[in-house]
This record gives sequence, C-alpha cells and structure tokens, in this order.
Amino acid sequence: MISIIVPIYNAEHYLKACVESLLMQTYPDIEIALVDDSSTDGSLAIAQAFAKQDRRVVVLQQPHAGQSVARNLGIKKTQGEFIAFVDADDRLEADWCARHMAAIEGVDYVQSGYTRTEAKTPCHRYQFTSPCMRLYRREAIAGLSFAPGFIYEDVLFSADLWLTNAQCRRIDYAGYIYTANPTSTTSVPHPEARQAVIRTLREKAKGASLKGKIILWYTLIRLQIYFILR
Repeated sequence: MISIIVPIYNAEHYLKACVESLLMQTYPDIEIALVDDSSTDGSLAIAQAFAKQDRRVVVLQQPHAGQSVARNLGIKKTQGEFIAFVDADDRLEADWCARHMAAIEGVDYVQSGYTRTEAKTPCHRYQFTSPCMRLYRREAIAGLSFAPGFIYEDVLFSADLWLTNAQCRRIDYAGYIYTANPTSTTSVPHPEARQAVIRTLREKAKGASLKGKIILWYTLIRLQIYFILR
C-alpha cells in the first residue's frame, strides 16, 4: 500500500482538486492521510466530507504546529509500505502512483519531475530538495523526520536522506502538478529562515564524513544559488 500524506493549513480553495486527483489514481492500493494543522477556513470540513465518502481517506488533526509536524504525524499514523507527500494546493496525474511503483524495484525511492500550472506551455522540471515528487520505501525514511520550526524543512529532510546513502532512481516523468500559490510560506523571501537553514547545513557538515561533507556543501551551494535567483 502507498500512504499519501497531505498536510493542510487553510487550503480550502485548492484541497478539493488535490484530493480528487489522489482518489483517481489508477494504482488501487492507497490510503490518503489528510493532516489538518488547525485550519481556520473550511479545509477541515472538506477533508471530513471526503473521509465520509471514501474509506481510503483518513483525517488527522493537530494543534497548529506547522507543515513539518503534520508530515511527521502522517508518517506515524499511516500503514503503507510506501510513502508519498503531496501539498494541499497541488495535484497528481492519475498514473503517478502506478508509474512510481513500476520503477521502485531495487531502490529506496523514486524521484520524478513536476509541471507548473501557470506555465504557458508544459514545463517539466526536477525539484532539488522537495519531499514531494518522490515515492519512498517506508523503511528508507524510518529514522528521518521533518524538523519543526523551519520554513525550508524540505532541504534538511532531503540532506538527511542523502546522508543515509539511500538509493534513488530518477524517472523521466512530470506527473506532479505544482500550483503557484501566492499565500504559501515559500512564495515570498524569508531572509531569517534562509539563514537558519544555511547555518544548520553548515553545522551538519562539521561532523560529517568526507562523503557527507561533499553532499552537504553541494546542497549548500545549490541552495544559495536558488536563493539568489529568487
């Protein structure tokens, strides 16, 4: 079974399309964990309505603590041998799960690309550090978690994943549909948050092996280039 974890906070304008895309997956054995982070809009009601309609959907609730804690709760409460993360304002093509399951034999996770909804023509890209756009074996991330309190928690999660020497297969497929949401936390620059994640990566590098230092410094360089371009 694939456990699809969706952290939710005030996503009522996007959530219905997101969950509908998950329920339309051609791969049959899935569970969908909608983790509500104390939304103040209609998100929880939408999630609960889906749970009433389809037994594959479960709703989890938590006091407002952020996306990292919501994802960690989803990992803890789900049962699937495989795990995927989808943001509440994004969608999956119907064959996303099937395509990734077909490629995961012999590796720890499969990495694919994404398509931006606002692009005038389809633009297939690979996202460097996002935990989405990947299918993981649960055992491959069993010792990992998302760091609470970080806006760029995906960077730290990905760095920790790479330090485990997890084996990845990258596929030429862009079935993750990314929505440019002007209200998302990463839609505007956060100088303090950027500095915090850079400091954390540098601290990790100090005690890492030579291979680990190379991984972390490569991540740092890529990240700082991304920040400059943004």
